[in-house]
Amino acid sequence: MADRLSVEERRHALEAVADEIKGCTLCPLHTSRTHAVPGAGRVDAEIMFIGEGPGYHEDQQGLPFVGASGQYLNELLHMIGLKREDVYITNVVKCRPPNNRDPLPNELDTCIPTYLQRQVEIIQPKLIATLGRFSMALFFPGGRITKIHGQPRRGNGRIYYPLFHPAAVLRNPNLRPMMEEDFRRMLVLAQEMASADASQPDDEPPPPPRQLSLF
Repeated sequence: MADRLSVEERRHALEAVADEIKGCTLCPLHTSRTHAVPGAGRVDAEIMFIGEGPGYHEDQQGLPFVGASGQYLNELLHMIGLKREDVYITNVVKCRPPNNRDPLPNELDTCIPTYLQRQVEIIQPKLIATLGRFSMALFFPGGRITKIHGQPRRGNGRIYYPLFHPAAVLRNPNLRPMMEEDFRRMLVLAQEMASADASQPDDEPPPPPRQLSLF
C-alpha cells in the first residue's frame, strides 16, 4: 500500500514517474515542449495542488507554477504559513499545450491515468486542491467554479477542494478576497483531516469522468 511507503520510497517512486514523464512520447504535446513538468514539492505532502498545464515559464524551467500565477500561489501559501516545499504541486497534463491552449481530450486521457493517478497514489495527500476547471472536473463533474469554490467534498479518505486558478484571480482582482478566504479554510480542513485521520464520513460524489476509478 502506498500509504505504508517510507519517505525515501515515495521519493524514489516519484522520481521514477518523473523520469517517465520527461521521456514521454505518448501524445503530441511532447513534440513542442522544451521541458516536461512532472511536479514538485514534498513527497508525503498532506496538501496536493493540481493545476491545468504548464505555461511558458514552466516549460522553460521544467517546474510547475513559476510564472506570475506561481508567484501569487506562493503569496497565498505564505499567508497561511506554508511554503512550496510543504505541499506538492502538479498539473493534469505535464507538457505545455501550444500557445497555452486548453488540453485536448486525448491529452487528458493519456496523461491523467498514466501519470497523475500514480502521483496521487504515491503521495497519498489528505487534501487535493484543484486549480482551474480541468482538474476540478476530475472530482466535481459538471461543477461551476463560481458556485462551488471553497466547498469541500470528501471521498476515498481525503478532501477534494475546488479553488479558482491563480491566473483567473490575477485577471480579475475582485476574486482575491474569495480566494484568500478559501485558502484559509483549506488549511483548517487539512489540519482537521490529519488530526481525525480521515475519520469523517465520505460524501458520495458522482462517478468521475474518463473512468478514473482511483479517484
